[in-house]
Amino acid sequence: MAKNGNDAEIDEGLYSRQLYVLGHEAMKRMQNSNVLISGMRGLGVEIAKNIILGGVRSVTVHDQGVAEWRDLSSQFYLREEDLGKNRAEVSQHRLAELNSYVPVNAYTEALTEDYMTKFQVVVLTNSTLEEQLQVGEFCHSKGIKLIVADTRGLFGQLFCDFGEEMTVYDTNGEQPLSAMISMITKDNPGVVTCLDEARHGFESGDYVTFTEVQGMTELNGCQPVEIKVLGPYTFSICETSGFTDYVRGGIVSQVKMPKKISFVSVCHFSFERPGQLHVGFQAIHAFQKKHNHLPAPWNQTCLDMYCTNLFKPNQSFVKASLHFFTCSFFQACTGKFMPIMQWLYFDALECLAEEEGVELTEEECAPRNCRYDGQIAVFGTKLQDMLAKQRYFLVGAGAIGCELLKNFAMIGLAGGEGEVIVTDMDTIEKSNLNRQFLFRPSDVTKMKSDTAAAAVKQMNPSIRITGHQNRVGPDTERVYDDDFFESLDGVTNALDNVDARMYMDRRCVYYRKPLLESGTLGTKGNVQVVIPFLTESYSSSQDPPEKSIPICTLKNFPNAIEHTLQWARDEFEGLFKQPPENRTLKLPGAQPVEVLEAVYKSLVTDCPHSWADCVAWARNHWQCQYSNNIRQLLHNFPPDQLTSSGAPFWSGPKRCPHPLEFSTSNELHMDYVMAGANLFAHTYGMQGSTDRAGVIKILQDVKVPPFTPRSGVKIHVSDQELQNSNSSVGKTRTFDDDTNFHMDFIVASSNLRAENYDIPPTDRHKSKLIAGKIIPAIATTTAAVVGLVCLELIKIVQGHKKLESFKNGFMNLALPFFAFSEPIAAPTHKVGSCMCITTCFGLIRLSMLYSFFMPAAKLKERLDLP
Repeated sequence: MAKNGNDAEIDEGLYSRQLYVLGHEAMKRMQNSNVLISGMRGLGVEIAKNIILGGVRSVTVHDQGVAEWRDLSSQFYLREEDLGKNRAEVSQHRLAELNSYVPVNAYTEALTEDYMTKFQVVVLTNSTLEEQLQVGEFCHSKGIKLIVADTRGLFGQLFCDFGEEMTVYDTNGEQPLSAMISMITKDNPGVVTCLDEARHGFESGDYVTFTEVQGMTELNGCQPVEIKVLGPYTFSICETSGFTDYVRGGIVSQVKMPKKISFVSVCHFSFERPGQLHVGFQAIHAFQKKHNHLPAPWNQTCLDMYCTNLFKPNQSFVKASLHFFTCSFFQACTGKFMPIMQWLYFDALECLAEEEGVELTEEECAPRNCRYDGQIAVFGTKLQDMLAKQRYFLVGAGAIGCELLKNFAMIGLAGGEGEVIVTDMDTIEKSNLNRQFLFRPSDVTKMKSDTAAAAVKQMNPSIRITGHQNRVGPDTERVYDDDFFESLDGVTNALDNVDARMYMDRRCVYYRKPLLESGTLGTKGNVQVVIPFLTESYSSSQDPPEKSIPICTLKNFPNAIEHTLQWARDEFEGLFKQPPENRTLKLPGAQPVEVLEAVYKSLVTDCPHSWADCVAWARNHWQCQYSNNIRQLLHNFPPDQLTSSGAPFWSGPKRCPHPLEFSTSNELHMDYVMAGANLFAHTYGMQGSTDRAGVIKILQDVKVPPFTPRSGVKIHVSDQELQNSNSSVGKTRTFDDDTNFHMDFIVASSNLRAENYDIPPTDRHKSKLIAGKIIPAIATTTAAVVGLVCLELIKIVQGHKKLESFKNGFMNLALPFFAFSEPIAAPTHKVGSCMCITTCFGLIRLSMLYSFFMPAAKLKERLDLP
């Protein structure tokens, strides 16, 4: 269990998905950060939630104000009974429930310089310009990292000051690239050519190192060298004319080089050409300072005064900036990746009414003393009434699903006659708690959908929500039938696999329902909106398929740890996930004979009768895989084998292996035997054991037959074969359980095979990521993506019809990169001479005009028609 402090251990069971994004070093730096968040309205609580889930050392929430009706539109940890109470004090204990490793404190006094020295990071939200300047100057002088975040209606602002010198250790968050070398010239500069199996992927300015180069050995182990890309397979390096001649082989690997960046204090920051949004925020601060209050929403007097006195040319912008609706978009930085330099502005004006000249009145947007006052100030009461009547189907209650449900509750979706139906067949696991923020440790093993529904009912008791535990697919079409889909206003996906997304897309196309689609991958996120007859469907375009590993590479010629991990996973599936009763003889070629042999082996020759038999099986299987099979391969293709053209057979992607010798004193060898024996015992319903000493004693009596090479064994050497379609069984949930020996077996299997081929091994953490096909995830990306989804939802509910009103979103918080584009229009097709235009949402109805089997009277009647 982790403890707070400099020597804190990391609870990998809780933070596993986040660790795949940040890495252990960045995670440890976060665990040493004390964070102050000032302002506990909607934006402040959103930032606090994500930072607490992230696992910093401590969080202090600060606010001197009390909860108001308008706060309930976005502050999900305030209740109606909290009105009039301090926002920080009310939020503190609910935020503390998010992560038991992060102490959360509340502070309600004025911020002083002495108090702020306790923190490494200060976040200001809902602050005045004077406060930003004062705090900014102090933090910059003391080396305290400062983030200023604010939202005004449909606009957002973010400012970062991380000091005069900050080192970024990873500027893009991507895994370092590597490639195999086929040639290096002696030149100035030398040119490196990579094997043409795949593009190297490097960029000019990258730094690389070299290993396993034969001949030009001066490159092996040298300091990182800057490269210049010449083509997809070539790049230049330093001068190599004085090096020895290149012979063959070698691996080039990218090295992440630290980058130093500097920031200017908010007090001394100046724009050469300040943009409208920056000027608008400054103008709001000026108005507030002069009148001691913010301008009233849609008040013409305030608007005229605001425009005339502050920046007259931009009245249309000023009107929109009077809104008071918080959009959960900006999140705190993680301490890794490239931070924002230094300002970021965001707007979502497309959410307003499409029609020109349609303006809301002050009366429509006046406070009603209800929980939606903040949102009514932006959109008026009409949208609020429409939201309350919506009937939406949410598919998935994981990380995205939890965030969506929270936002649904805040905006009042299904807060009246409508309903939200959420379905998820999964139960809650410990690893979910780091980002699926509606769940608590006491909820582990409960159903996600029911637990999430109950949690958001606490946030907004008026939301009508029903939880289901159904998988969407053909098997549940009797539940989600015509009547069900016809009753919906729209569908929102919160899924983690493409097949389910495509199925829901087909259903939405058939029933002509809007679909909101989104996804995340570590720091990357995307949002796609699908509107019947207006945009293309989700399935209209697809990502290129994942590159597969050829069978012969997996079986005989691995050259990367990814190959040995896939081989180990296939080994695991074949040995322990396919019991004899599940095998089939309905296979082509000689495969039925192989199946019969495997069944006979499982039920007769290999069937254990004791724990000792299981240990003996594991020991002999080790001998077969890591010694005998390698010896057979080298018997067929000796280390000095030449190809028909006279080139060395073992070169390029083919690494010459060597057999291993078993030893009970080798921890990795024993890991394999322990995991294999326990899994084998479990397959036959027998009791296993974790007694390592007892297993070593049993191994002393195990007889291992000597190896004799077999003649006539055919080994394929072509890397053009297709990957075995059975090599992956899709999503495997057992890899999150560290007590069932599944990962123990895969890690040991992979690293032993890596040792056979002199491939650098990898640790359990990375092995679980690759073999388990785990999707890296952090709460910050999820929250940002879902904020964008809900902006599109508001447009759909209002009935927007213009393609340009909708936005597909793409982001990579590591760069940082944010981009928005209009959705692609639904493709149209002309049908027949009538030039009828159809889309994927349209149905072509056919009618028989003339046929020989029609009744004679009908034929005569039709024949005379044009």
